[in-house]
Formats: sequence, C-alpha cells, structure tokens
Amino acid sequence: MSEPIRVLVTGAAGQIAYSLLYGIAKGDVFGKDQPLVLVLLDITPMLPVLEGVVMELQDCALPLLREVIPTDKEEVAFKDLDAAILVGSMPRRDGMERKDLLKANVAIFKSQGEALDKYAKKTVKVLVVGNPANTNCLIAAKSAPSIPKENFSCLTRLDHNRACSQVAMRCGISANGVKNVIIWGNHSSTQYPDVHHCKVIVEGKDVTAFDAVKDDSWLKGEFISTVQQRGAAVIKARKLSSAMSAAKAICDHMRDIWTGTPEGEFISMGVYSTGNSYGVPGDLIYSFPVSIKDKAWKIVDGLVINDFSRAKMDATAAELVEERDTAVSFLGV
Repeated sequence: MSEPIRVLVTGAAGQIAYSLLYGIAKGDVFGKDQPLVLVLLDITPMLPVLEGVVMELQDCALPLLREVIPTDKEEVAFKDLDAAILVGSMPRRDGMERKDLLKANVAIFKSQGEALDKYAKKTVKVLVVGNPANTNCLIAAKSAPSIPKENFSCLTRLDHNRACSQVAMRCGISANGVKNVIIWGNHSSTQYPDVHHCKVIVEGKDVTAFDAVKDDSWLKGEFISTVQQRGAAVIKARKLSSAMSAAKAICDHMRDIWTGTPEGEFISMGVYSTGNSYGVPGDLIYSFPVSIKDKAWKIVDGLVINDFSRAKMDATAAELVEERDTAVSFLGV
C-alpha cells in the first residue's frame, strides 16, 4: 500500500458531496490501492450535518479510508493537499443580480486560492465545481501564484457526459460507444457541445456522429440546446440541481487527471487558455478538448474548426471575457 493522499472536498455537507464522497472513498477516483485522508470543509452552521456525513463514511467501513477530517477552518482544510475539489459556492438566490453572485463568489475563491497558496502542496491538483465554475477557477488560480496555473481546472465533464449520452441514446447504443465529443467554452448556457470530431462505434466500426445519427438538423439544433439547458431541466424536474450526475462527472474528471486518457481519445475540461491554438483569448479558464498523461493535460491541437463552430466558440469566449473582467474588478475590493 502506498502512503495516503490528502483529498479535500468543500461544500462537503451539500448534496453533490453526498453523492461524491463514497465514490472517492472506495477508490473509484485515485485507485483501488491508494489510501486516502478525506478532508471535508463547510461553513460553520453546517458542521452538525457534516458530523452525520462523517458517521456515514465511518459506517461504510471502507479499507482505503484512513481518516476523515471535518472542519470549517481553511488552515486545517488546505494543509498538505494532494487534491482539492472545490464544490462549495454561493448559489444564486431569487432576485439576485449576476454581478452580485460573481462578487460573492470572488470573495470565496480568492480566500480559498490564498489558502491553497499558503498551505497546500505545490503539486496539488485543483478542480473547481462551484458555479460560475470557469471564473471561480480563474480567481482561485490568480490568488495562488506559487501553484502552476496548469494545476487548476474546472468541471465541464458533466456537459461532456450529457453530450455523449444524448448521441448514444439517439443511436441506440451504450454511452461508451461515443468518443471525442467536445465542450468548448463556459459551463453555462453559451457552452458549445461539438460533435464534428466525435466517433461513434456502430456495429464494431468507428463512424462520424453525423453518419451515425443521420440527422444533421438535430445535431446542429436540438442536441446543442438540450445539452446547454440540461442543468435547468433537471432543476425544473427535481426542484434541486444535478447531484448524482455531477458527482459522477467529478469522479471521471479527477480519475482521468490521475490515471490519464486512453491513446487517441480526449475529454473536455476547463483549463487555462493562454497559448492555445484555437484563437481563444488568453487568461481565461475555457473548456477545451484535452488529453492527459502523467497527471498533465494537453490541449488537443489541429482539429479543423468550421464557421458554424467558430461562431459558437467565439460567443462563449465573449461571455467568459466579460465575466472575468467583472470578477477581476472585485479582486481589489
């Protein structure tokens, strides 16, 4: 058995964490022979709830779980971390302006970025889930100058998985028969789910999504809007936001960082845009197709971008630039 790694989950008393923690603790993410110390951070009023979560994790009697540390203190939560999954954020309340939401989250992610900088290992891998995820991730990265920007990513894997599943259902195949869909841009309703480079396994052969689906108008219309609006559709139906599917996507994202992506395949994650080859403005956290090896991601280069895709990629980039500029204006406040 190797040495235990320290993994932090924030917003740990919330519903995403409740679906997430068991998967991490039983070895689905960091490996079946990797012992863990789980650190659970939440706000002070949630500590009694967190105690119940700790009891349940203990009651699972999981062999890899060496210790569970519940806390409301950043200096405890961020100490010596190998991985940080930042789920907790300020949710949007009725009547709240988007700007107010950004301002509240800038304060949270500035503070957590500074805590990462001060207490965590410099090799820590940081995944931001709390919305607006891309901009929250950028603020955390800017607030942790001693940690490489490449160590920060935000979750667009849920959108990626939604896109895979929509194509698979349309073709009447299982979801693992759909590879290399791309989510470009922001984890918002401007995101662009792109299937121009997607492969679908039909009767043992790789075919393009357009050849497999045989309905271009669906792929360029309803498919895109379904993926873009899926989070809102789940809220409308459940009266709660996606939790089980979000937790599964977090596990997929972190597992791929830890163990890499298969040869010839890529996945989507929000990463630092500076130096990309797709004409996306720098200094954003923007979702790209990436491959991962030795815990390092690389944007997949050389994909042909048609005019249809270009317009959608630019629109989501414009939203992120505006979000970033608003958020950065709050940093000095």
